[in-house]
Order: sequence, then structure tokens, then C-alpha cells
Amino acid sequence: MTNPQPGWYPDNPGSSTLRWWDGTQWTAHTQQAQQAPRSDASAWELSLEGQHDPSKIKEQQRKAGVGQVGQGGGTLFSEPVLVVNQKVKLIEMAAEYSVSDQHGRQIGFVAQVGQSTLKKVVRFLGEYDQFFTHKYEVRDVNHQPVLVLTRPRKVFKSRMIVERPNGQPVGEIVQDNVFGKIRFSFIVNGQQIGGIQAENWRAWNFAILDHTGQEVARITKTFEGFAKTLFTTADNYVLQIHRQLPDPLISMVVASALTVDTALKQDSRGFN
Repeated sequence: MTNPQPGWYPDNPGSSTLRWWDGTQWTAHTQQAQQAPRSDASAWELSLEGQHDPSKIKEQQRKAGVGQVGQGGGTLFSEPVLVVNQKVKLIEMAAEYSVSDQHGRQIGFVAQVGQSTLKKVVRFLGEYDQFFTHKYEVRDVNHQPVLVLTRPRKVFKSRMIVERPNGQPVGEIVQDNVFGKIRFSFIVNGQQIGGIQAENWRAWNFAILDHTGQEVARITKTFEGFAKTLFTTADNYVLQIHRQLPDPLISMVVASALTVDTALKQDSRGFN
């Protein structure tokens, strides 16, 4: 058995007070549980999403060529398969994602946060995403943050800063190149502990590697039909983790499932 990932957990069963677990011990830091999920999404963004459908999640996994894989622990950091779906919107001012396990059960969410009204207006008027800093919260099934991802504004190459909810740094996911097969490096404490390698120049599918170059996980983009592709920017991915990974590598792998979408598709339709 391994220790739970660092994060906010109920102080007692059923308690609304959360206490920070640093990965090895409980700390003195506490906060109140969020009563409602915080997001930059607006009601007028014209969502086209229906209710959560486990059968569609399983079908998406089948399209990715991923079968039933072992038994997971029920969290974002302990499941062997994560199915990531961006919320479908005809107009999108804030990105939102749902994360499900291989059985179609929702086990997490991702929400874009921290945008000003002016930023939303500018995004509505044109394709200027790459010139803005974007911040996302990765949340567990109870909508409590487990990771915070910040992508600073970029010109050519993307960089994603990965932190714990209390601001403790985890590492960075740094884009290595612009042309050819896109590559990213996982940088922790100044050292490369792994990375992401696109399998072709269109960056549809990615191999995730450890520091030795061995594949430890894979991201596969799934095609959801011409109508969705033509009229919305929503993307869907299946993350398959081949074996149990130590932290911080597992945190970087989970963060990478969102990073490839944000770093490439949101800025340039030419890559996807």
C-alpha cells in the first residue's frame, strides 16, 4: 500500500473541515470544504452537453483501443485508465473537463478559473488564447482541488506549471520543440523525470515516458464525429497508465492529459 497523494482530506468522516496531507503526515493547515464548484463558466456559453452517460465513456475507451485494465483505487492518481472529456460548448469562454474511470464513473473534474470579464470578452472576439495566462484546477469527485495548473502566456512554446492546492510546487511540463513531432519534458527540481512524445506531426496520440525513455503511459485522442469536430473545440482523450507510478511522476502524468490539449489545440488548430 502507498500513502495517499498530497491533498485536502476531511478532518473526520463527514466533516466539512479539510486538513492538508503532505504525502507522509497530517499538517496543521485546514480549510472549509467548497460547497459549490468554482468555475469561470457562464450560463450563456451555450453548452451542448447532455447528462453523464457511462456507456459513452466505455465506447470512447473502446475507440482508443484500451480494454478492461486491472482494478483501480477510485481516485485520479490510482486508476489505470482516465477518460478525459472536454465539455461541449458552441461558445466557450472557460474550458471544463470531466474525468471518468474505465467503468464510466466520474472521478474528477477540471475547471478553468481566475479569468477577468475583460479576458472573456477578448476571447469571445477572437483567437487570442496564446497571449493570455490560463489557470486550471484539477478536482476530485467531491470537487476539492488536488492539482493547480498554470499555463503562462506563450509565443511559440508552451509551459505548464504544476502545483499542489496549497501552492507547493510539483514541477513543470515544458514544450521542447515547435516543428515535427511535438515533445514535452517533465521538469522537477531542475531535473527531467520524464516527458511526452507525439507519435506523429499532427500530435493526435502521445507516449508518456519516464526518465529512462521507457513508456509508462499513453494518451489517445478519440474522434467523436464530424459535427462535433467542425462546430466545437471540445476534445476527448483516454489516458492509460501501464503501471503504478511514484509521485511526483504520477502527478505530472495526470496533469499531462490536460496539458497536451491546452498547449496545442487551444492555440493552433493546425496541430490537431
